[in-house]
Amino acid sequence: MNTYPGERLGLPESGTGSIARPGRRIGALLIDYAAATIIATGFLGYDQFALPTEAGLTQFAPMLVFAVLQILFIPTAGGSPGHRILGMRLVRRDGGWIGLWRPVVRTLLLIVVVPAVIWDSDQRGLHDKAIGTILIRA
Repeated sequence: MNTYPGERLGLPESGTGSIARPGRRIGALLIDYAAATIIATGFLGYDQFALPTEAGLTQFAPMLVFAVLQILFIPTAGGSPGHRILGMRLVRRDGGWIGLWRPVVRTLLLIVVVPAVIWDSDQRGLHDKAIGTILIRA
């Protein structure tokens, strides 16, 4: 029986290298989505009076910018801007480089939402388990 999240993976209970806890994860998600919304609004504008059928691309722009931020920052900075601001990084379970395809698959699963809210006993979402990554404290 595991006494703390990450024990089964050989990670420390707390501090650097331990599993990132839900509060940090949710905070990072909020930072990333707020940044994506600000960027999308800055470049594409915002029409508060547009009907959903008239909004077109601007309706989905924040989600697209969010995806681009995830896909660009994870392999280059070790995590999204929100992850890095809150002291986390994404690593492969075997210690290798994240690569280019993992951030794409992880982001697609994150956007679907369901894989990200189903966790195992190590507090790893299905989106991380699917690609063999762990979100740890930096």
